[in-house]
Amino acid sequence: MRAAFGQQFDVPDGYLNTAAIGLPPASVAEAVVDAVRDWRAGSGRAEDFDAPVATARAGFADLVGVGVDRVAIGSALSPLVGLVAASVPDGARVLVAKGEFTSVSFPFAVQAGRGVTVTEVGLDELGEQAAEHDWVAVSAVQSADGRLADLDALRAARAAGTRVLLDVTQAAGWLPLRLDWADVVVAGGYKWMLSPRGAAWMAVHPGLDVIPHAAGWYAGAEPWGSIYGLPPRLAPDARALDTSPAWLCHVGAAAALPWFAGLDREGVRAHCVGLADAFRAGLGMDPAGSAIVTVHRPDAGRRLAGAGVVASGRGGGARLSFHLYNTEADVQRALDALA
Repeated sequence: MRAAFGQQFDVPDGYLNTAAIGLPPASVAEAVVDAVRDWRAGSGRAEDFDAPVATARAGFADLVGVGVDRVAIGSALSPLVGLVAASVPDGARVLVAKGEFTSVSFPFAVQAGRGVTVTEVGLDELGEQAAEHDWVAVSAVQSADGRLADLDALRAARAAGTRVLLDVTQAAGWLPLRLDWADVVVAGGYKWMLSPRGAAWMAVHPGLDVIPHAAGWYAGAEPWGSIYGLPPRLAPDARALDTSPAWLCHVGAAAALPWFAGLDREGVRAHCVGLADAFRAGLGMDPAGSAIVTVHRPDAGRRLAGAGVVASGRGGGARLSFHLYNTEADVQRALDALA
């Protein structure tokens, strides 16, 4: 077990794969185990999960710097982005980063039948080309290599009239965020927020209309009162975009997100980025200010795996990611493997 930031983690030495799957604190895993035990014994009740859903929703709102009334829940990234993509006007012009994670770009690209066009440009060109487009959709931290989008440039583009959608799946949990200015902020919780896969959130700006195409009973103003019959009695805020929650996943998220929200966020960034930049320095690479590093060296993935380092193959390289539970010993193990 490792102790980090007030939690205990059962993480193996050399685990540098949070950008693919985050490992939960013991307390988060135990909360899910307890819920499974209740389910198995028939002592769980559907309404018991309302409180964890609300707690996790509030935790996400805190992490991205928005009011909780802006936040909708879902189960994965692309269905939430899809709600936005299906709501943009016919003929909308959408700008994305070249090589963007496809759960961000595909939902817009499949709207081509309505005249929606999607243009790819280099990540560093988004800000300067945004004015020629109706929307920019981009990951705040790129999945393939950890590069950071220029949020200041995107905020300026938003002020000039271009709508902005940000995927913070690879950012929330290590990068301090204040994104109340963005039109849409969306994330899955199973990476850096160390929650079970199946919990995701989307914050929607009050000035944006998104059609609740997937509305069901949980989108109701009083969910337990909107199980049967018409007309729709939808929530007056972003909860109208909710889909029915994956209960056990939100139990874990409710244990993880309030803890994250209470941490010294600059301290978290300094820890994660410090380890990543130390690894980069050991390979003769410049610092990048990101917790994700992708190494393009022959046999890097094989050599890391042979040394007991868990990483991912992404974009033709070996992707390593450094989180709360990682240490300098993990950095050295990876460097030794690549020496």
